[in-house]
Amino acid sequence: MEELDRVLEARINLYYDLHPAPISPAPLLIALHGYGANKRQMMREAQLVAPKNFAVASLQGFHQHIKEPREDGMPLRFGFGWLTNFRPEESVTIHHRALRDLIKTLRDEGVADPKRIFLMGFSQSCALNYRFAFTRPEYLRGVIGICGGIPGDWETSTVYRPAQFEVFHLAGTRDDFYPPERVRDYERQLSSRARSVVFKSYDAGHEIVPEMRDDVVQWLARAADEQ
Repeated sequence: MEELDRVLEARINLYYDLHPAPISPAPLLIALHGYGANKRQMMREAQLVAPKNFAVASLQGFHQHIKEPREDGMPLRFGFGWLTNFRPEESVTIHHRALRDLIKTLRDEGVADPKRIFLMGFSQSCALNYRFAFTRPEYLRGVIGICGGIPGDWETSTVYRPAQFEVFHLAGTRDDFYPPERVRDYERQLSSRARSVVFKSYDAGHEIVPEMRDDVVQWLARAADEQ
């Protein structure tokens, strides 16, 4: 007889940083970090790619782990992730709920223009963001994926819906985690559901390089101004 897990429900706190725009409500960029990073690191990156009239929110992953001290003797640092291989569907549910709650909070506070909300993910958060975006497309104006993947069930799942938003996917030609042979079909796959897709490769590893930042600023400024 199979032994079933017994469950206790618990509430967790989800943390985010916010950089308001000069004038509100404003276009909003929600940025999610990759595995092992944190909200402050991603906020620094997001502010480099967000046009000046944007509000920026950086949400922190909910799977916490301790990172080893660096060689320079700095104290222990904490890293965060979005997904594990134990009951991953529960992590997906938390991720979706966190984004919905964050969008509602910033909309109700007058920080965000609900018609101009953009979602950006790096590495691990990229596929999760696409899961959210194409499950609940009514929340977003556009999605940016950097050095990350698409959902593994993209071709088989029935939950993903056609979306009237734009996608900008950026890849590194020297990325060990998402090399060119792995991502070469992403443009076609994303185009099957998104209104339009820009896919661009850069001379980069698993990282965000200056050329990427310049292109994201321009893409966001154009997408936010379109009627």
